[in-house]
Amino acid sequence: MTDLPPHGLSATDAAQKIREGWLTSVELVQSCLDRIEQTDGQLKAWAHLDKEYALAQAKEMDDNRFRGRPMGSLHGIPVGLKDIIDTKDLRTERGTTIFKGRQPDTDATIVNRLREEGAVILGKTVTTELAFMHAADTSNPHNPEHTPGGSSSGSAAAVAGYHVPLAIGTQTNGSVIRPASFCGTYGFKPSRGIISRSGLLQTSNSLDQVGVFGRTLEDAALLSDAIGCYDPQDEKSYTRHRPHMLEGAQKEVEIEPELAWFDLPFADRLSQDSKEGFEEVLSALGARVTRIEAPENFTGLIDTQRIIHEYEICMHQADVFNNHWDAISNTLKPIIERGRKISKDEYEYALDIMGQTESFLAEFFLDYDAIITPSSTGEAPLLSAGTGDPVFCTLWTLAGLPCVSLPMMVGSNGLPIGVQLVAGYEEDDRLLRTANWLLTELQ
Repeated sequence: MTDLPPHGLSATDAAQKIREGWLTSVELVQSCLDRIEQTDGQLKAWAHLDKEYALAQAKEMDDNRFRGRPMGSLHGIPVGLKDIIDTKDLRTERGTTIFKGRQPDTDATIVNRLREEGAVILGKTVTTELAFMHAADTSNPHNPEHTPGGSSSGSAAAVAGYHVPLAIGTQTNGSVIRPASFCGTYGFKPSRGIISRSGLLQTSNSLDQVGVFGRTLEDAALLSDAIGCYDPQDEKSYTRHRPHMLEGAQKEVEIEPELAWFDLPFADRLSQDSKEGFEEVLSALGARVTRIEAPENFTGLIDTQRIIHEYEICMHQADVFNNHWDAISNTLKPIIERGRKISKDEYEYALDIMGQTESFLAEFFLDYDAIITPSSTGEAPLLSAGTGDPVFCTLWTLAGLPCVSLPMMVGSNGLPIGVQLVAGYEEDDRLLRTANWLLTELQ
């Protein structure tokens, strides 16, 4: 037995204790709510929280167990949802006053998957404005003067702050991996198409992807398995069988992985303590990592992602921008104005470059198990400086590849710094197996 309070348990441990009768969902949810009440005044991780609703779900899960009904993989486990994910029982306001009081009629597909697996929807976590760049009020659990990152600000902070064992975010550039790095959690963005985006705010059909936060690698894998499914409403969703994430995270490698490190053209954005930390990591791994000079066109891919993202958000959210211009932040307005000037030819050329990038990396991963790379430029910057630079996530998000951030380093200010691993498309289980190996190897 453990002396940890229920809110301090990992999702995997809590699920087992609930299944075996050592813990009830009501006890776990109440412990999380108590923790939120104690600390969220400073953290500000939650946009919407209905305590009675959360406890009613927990009681239902306990009653189902008592009656001997089948239990899902997340039975009784509370989960936080980024406030761009539609929930019919909770408001979804998308980080802006434009959607204040918005109450969807239906749940997003991933919410249906969570309910099927027995999860308790604890509440909605804070997002930046329209899941883009304008920072929210959420602070970093390790130092309230610093950002938790964005746009999945509240999801990362809620897991790191022991408010909830699991949370869901989204990534169009670096909005899962970067906050995970800043907050010291595990962040996992599966391959594009594994998790449905139906019922989520659409900012870029080409780039939007769903990711998860957990306090262990197993927890992130457990949640990803639970919400992954084919959804005909999402054109990026595919019908093929999905990788077994949890099995990958728990499995030992049979042969030591071959890793690659790209000397990226924007490496000068990496902080000095991050540079030193990664040199130590690469030195410890020795010949198991091949250092490669990045192709020259990698620099241009940053602009490729920007063109696609800005063109598509202006297309998808045209009515919002046209009808509510005065309610848009001064952070977002110049980006919208720039996006409106992108021509269709520029956009289609960027899509072509994205396809070429996917093909190049598919060929690359025939020789390597994973790329090791920074999750962020370094420690979380001050709140006044915004949500941080996503540049070390951009290429892999553009290509739709699975990425995981591992909380393995600490910077000069005592804040966490993540190590990112990236694998080939639909090789998510292989990625998590490699991540498990790396964690063991460098302990």
